[in-house]
Amino acid sequence: MAKGLYQYLREAWKKPNVSFDSPQWHRLIEWRREGAIVKVEKPLRPDRARSLGYKAKQGFIVVRARVRKGGRRKERPNKGRKPSKMGVKKITPKKSIKRIAEERVARKYPNLEVLNSYWIGKDGKYHYYEVILVDKAHPSIISDKDINWICSEKRRAFRGKTSAGKKGRGLRNKGKGAEKVRPSIRANKGKTK
Repeated sequence: MAKGLYQYLREAWKKPNVSFDSPQWHRLIEWRREGAIVKVEKPLRPDRARSLGYKAKQGFIVVRARVRKGGRRKERPNKGRKPSKMGVKKITPKKSIKRIAEERVARKYPNLEVLNSYWIGKDGKYHYYEVILVDKAHPSIISDKDINWICSEKRRAFRGKTSAGKKGRGLRNKGKGAEKVRPSIRANKGKTK
């Protein structure tokens, strides 16, 4: 069976070419010079955006977000500790970088709701994501039966309702061994089996 355009796109993004003078190489240089949160005209990965619910119509907005790489930047104490007890190395955030990107975009655009996001690149210092936002008050969104469920949602990114949020909350696991993750870890705190 012949492959379609989106299948080729999907394969190309599994390992993007970032060699010298490649399109992605030029993109990363450009993105580094721009702001941390930038509204873009159209998604860079239309196949991924569409699979996450994006439609090329009014009410959908795509924003590129830049977040630093690595763990938590902890300040080194200047008073007496043995190096292993300094609490500087190997301190990682409980949220993924992707989730942090979604939350920052949600703060920048408070009238829009985060639908989902996907990775678009990384360099030595940053990760880059494209975040899909939906305008809940737009008539084309209200009348669209596929997406109008989002009109009743509030602050999805902060409540861990996006795909990255659900992964961080452990909701990808079901059944045995995952009894205490639903509805949330805190709701099950102190309960015995």
